[in-house]
Amino acid sequence: MSDFASTVSGIYQQTLSVIEAVEPRIAAATRAELTDQRGSLKLIASENYASLPVLLTMGTWLSDKYAEGTSGHRFYAGCQNVDTVEDVAAEHARELFGAEYAYVQPHSGIDANLVAYWSILAHRIESPALERLGAKTVNDLSEEDWEDLRATFNAQKVMGMSLDAGGHLTHGFRHNISGKMFRQHSYGTNPETGLIDYDKLLADAREFQPLILVAGYSAYPRRVNFARMREIADEVGATLFVDMAHFAGLVAGKVFTGEENPIPYADVVASTTHKSLRGPRGGFVLATKEYASSVDRGCPMVLGGPLSHVMAAKALAFAEARQQSFQVYAQQVADNAKVLAEGLMKRGVKLVTDGTDNHLVLMDVSSFGLTGRQAESALLDSGVVTNRNSVPNDPNGAWYTSGVRIGTPALTSRGFGAAEFDKVAELITDVLKATTPVATAAGAPGKAKYTIADGVAARTHAAASELLDANPLYPGLEL
Repeated sequence: MSDFASTVSGIYQQTLSVIEAVEPRIAAATRAELTDQRGSLKLIASENYASLPVLLTMGTWLSDKYAEGTSGHRFYAGCQNVDTVEDVAAEHARELFGAEYAYVQPHSGIDANLVAYWSILAHRIESPALERLGAKTVNDLSEEDWEDLRATFNAQKVMGMSLDAGGHLTHGFRHNISGKMFRQHSYGTNPETGLIDYDKLLADAREFQPLILVAGYSAYPRRVNFARMREIADEVGATLFVDMAHFAGLVAGKVFTGEENPIPYADVVASTTHKSLRGPRGGFVLATKEYASSVDRGCPMVLGGPLSHVMAAKALAFAEARQQSFQVYAQQVADNAKVLAEGLMKRGVKLVTDGTDNHLVLMDVSSFGLTGRQAESALLDSGVVTNRNSVPNDPNGAWYTSGVRIGTPALTSRGFGAAEFDKVAELITDVLKATTPVATAAGAPGKAKYTIADGVAARTHAAASELLDANPLYPGLEL
């Protein structure tokens, strides 16, 4: 064991002993989580493994400090150290992505998207209204003026990718706040190819005239032409907002360049720091200088006090992503996704868009007679962790679904390469072929219950263990 591994192992052992003295169930659950993550094939596209330094950074007394506001302009005294943390994190984010401005306070991806939406509204609607009325802030408005402004906010339009085409809940889904705060229109994909039809998107945008055009995805297995999205936004006078939560690591790692890199084309970009970026759970926003002052009002506009200990961990993650080794990792993520996709297709698994250009693969499991929920559960029983997901025009809806989404960031972090991912494709196919849906009591096709042929789950577990043991998670860390 290296000196570093030995030191970190000792730190975690002592930390868990302290926790155990207060509430042993929490210490036990923490140990069990590491055991579970070490012992399963983590293929959830939105999950990864943060480095031990990033994890350690979150367990400090920075957690104890309130710091509403922004660096140098806080609503609490004694924030000089938080200012340093936020400044360093924002600096690394700007340099990593080549952005004009970075805001690192959002607690999550949804928070980052809300900051983006309200910043655009403040810039496009509030500021012109205040100027027209001769007011400096909304506090200077009469109640009548304020009611007019509120009504104007609520009348705005957003256009984003539909959930079943691969978009996210925050892109205008009716049950999400984004679908309630905006008048919303979704764009889908070509029904034959599963790809974005930019010509149809332009035609729809011309008719709908959105204030905000959202680009980005959570389950679209291809790259986006952001130059084309910029052209569409410009033609209809929309602000281009990109949600790159899923593929931020591929942008940071220089896998997505040119017209596939959203930073030169978007007005505002929001993201998470986990997923493919391999940092702590949290969010951030990038913007042009034009939108910077509006984004800077994220707290108190929609956020509470920033989590200073998580901002510190974001700074470490951004710093790690600026290393050459991260570019090697990001390219391997994309290469592994292609191998995984090809391995599944050659074994008869149907994939949405017949492949992938990014870090994720979307399987249509209906050809096995399964719902996404049945497939997800059967795979979990076999030691393969995935998540069910809608496919375009999904007949089973968003709960049971017809698809399963898988991704390569986490296992690539463990050192998996082409050979391992081809084996993973084999294991997944074996489980799907061995799973049979169970009819309901009334004899109707079931959407949740299933059976797995005898011995398949155990054999898959054993094969997965061989792959995982050869690529250990946090080697040298013993609890």
